[in-house]
Amino acid sequence: MRFATLSNGAPDGTLIVVSRDAQLCLPATGIADTLQQAIERWDAVEAPLCALAARLEQGEGAPLDHNRLLAPLPRAWQWLDGSAFPQHGELMQKAFGLPPIETDRPLMYQGLSDRFLSGHADVPLPSEDDGIDFEGEYGVITDAVPMGTPASDALHHVKLLLLINDWSLRAIAPIEMKTGFGWVQAKPACSVAPFAVTPDELGEAWQDGRVHLPLEVTLNGQWFGHPHGGEMAFGFHDLIAHAARTRDLVAGTIIGSGTVSNADYASVGSCCLSERRAIEMIATGKPETPFLHFGSHVRMEARGGSFGAIDQVVTAPDH
Repeated sequence: MRFATLSNGAPDGTLIVVSRDAQLCLPATGIADTLQQAIERWDAVEAPLCALAARLEQGEGAPLDHNRLLAPLPRAWQWLDGSAFPQHGELMQKAFGLPPIETDRPLMYQGLSDRFLSGHADVPLPSEDDGIDFEGEYGVITDAVPMGTPASDALHHVKLLLLINDWSLRAIAPIEMKTGFGWVQAKPACSVAPFAVTPDELGEAWQDGRVHLPLEVTLNGQWFGHPHGGEMAFGFHDLIAHAARTRDLVAGTIIGSGTVSNADYASVGSCCLSERRAIEMIATGKPETPFLHFGSHVRMEARGGSFGAIDQVVTAPDH
């Protein structure tokens, strides 16, 4: 199934089921008003939502107004972002002369979750001097996960998959990291592609707790990269188990993979500017690619189009 959230003036919008060709939709009225409600009652609502999806594939439904789509989950109880692609960390360590992080655990931080941006809206940010960067990654939405859930039992808690742009302000990040308290200013709200999909929608591309699809990124209309999501050192089952080691995870928790990055970066490119700049520093001693400016246009889409596209322009603040 493919879900989206339609703007209706309320913070959480209204839940709709979307056809596979993204042309038609049916409201989930009477089943679940919002995606959060659906996740909280998944066992009860899955069958009637499947019935709506079947009707859509038979040609029922209204035309989908893509301009009214919010993020699939416009706000969430919890957003936990991993860093599960080792090549990304290795490049950053080499470029900046940093020691390796000595741990056998997944890396993860807890980020801003009270809003997720629509994948087609402009993104206002405070200043070009903050080192504006994008980070393309995959994510999952879980139902309620009990504390202590092992990785071997974690994947059945994955109800939906997402495509995410985790915006970063690189000039601020080192300042905050030195405090030892983590990020606040350096991590504004993420953008999310319009459709949340059940794992079965990806077919064989969903394997071993990983999205085995290239993530195609363009910057100002030019190819930037298409690294593959299958190179995660830790699958989403490992990330869920890590997050749930000492606490329950509420239904509607979003967990991210971290920046998609591949060992063959020379041919497949990257999903963030900082990685390309690190590659340039390793090769020539200095970065050449600038961070984003107001007016920069970033587009991301997983090959196959299941999630729809994140297609946005960075802008100055509205004030």
